[in-house]
Amino acid sequence: MPSYRTVYDSDGFIPSVDVLDDIQCRRLKENFDSLEKDAGKQASQYSFHNIHLAHQWVLQIASHPNILKPVKDILGSNVMLLDSRFICKYPESDSGVQAFVAWHQDMKYWGIEGTVVTAWLAVDDSDVKNGCLQVIPGTHKNGLVQHETCKVGGNLLSSNQSIPLEFVDLTSVRTCPLKAGQMSLHDGLLIHGSEPNTSSKRRCGFVIRYVATDAKPIQDPDRPRTFPCTVLLSGKDEYGNFEDNKSEWFRHLN
Repeated sequence: MPSYRTVYDSDGFIPSVDVLDDIQCRRLKENFDSLEKDAGKQASQYSFHNIHLAHQWVLQIASHPNILKPVKDILGSNVMLLDSRFICKYPESDSGVQAFVAWHQDMKYWGIEGTVVTAWLAVDDSDVKNGCLQVIPGTHKNGLVQHETCKVGGNLLSSNQSIPLEFVDLTSVRTCPLKAGQMSLHDGLLIHGSEPNTSSKRRCGFVIRYVATDAKPIQDPDRPRTFPCTVLLSGKDEYGNFEDNKSEWFRHLN
């Protein structure tokens, strides 16, 4: 069986990695359901950003050994948590709009010199009907492509960017369904997106970005970026490009 790194280098993504057992999966869903109940569905759709510093259970998920094992195979042993966000797509009848994620590349927004690995951990079952992740394998090898302002309403991307369809090979699209507790991994340059939720059930995922400690922010005065919630999850940081914001309870565990 090929290594995670071999598959990642070839395709730019790794599908269907088992992460959580049944008990852990149930606890994750219960914890998120509690957030959703308090905040409401509109806020829960895209607003739970970098809450791993405020909620111990979120950082425990982001540092789960079954996530870090393949991530370290790809990035090496010195791994920094760059960013995290819960993303929910509700049925159209709940949200009133057909929310989707336009075709894009993460590196268009991150401004990082180095590899960014994204884990997409399913809180709920994610399938074609409720708008699972779609990818175009191998597109991470082609560098950044043109993005433009999305012309269709409902795009969940905060920048409202999309790749024009003439740069997207729709014949090569691969869907990435996941069971709750499974994850996929994809490269920051991989072209990906997702369709609206046409089912009767929620589709929630926890999206976690990782970099090696030798990665660094690109200084761009036209689009200044900050990374205020980075945490060293594995190994040592000999570069100091990102602050280690881990809490004392997390230091004691490591």
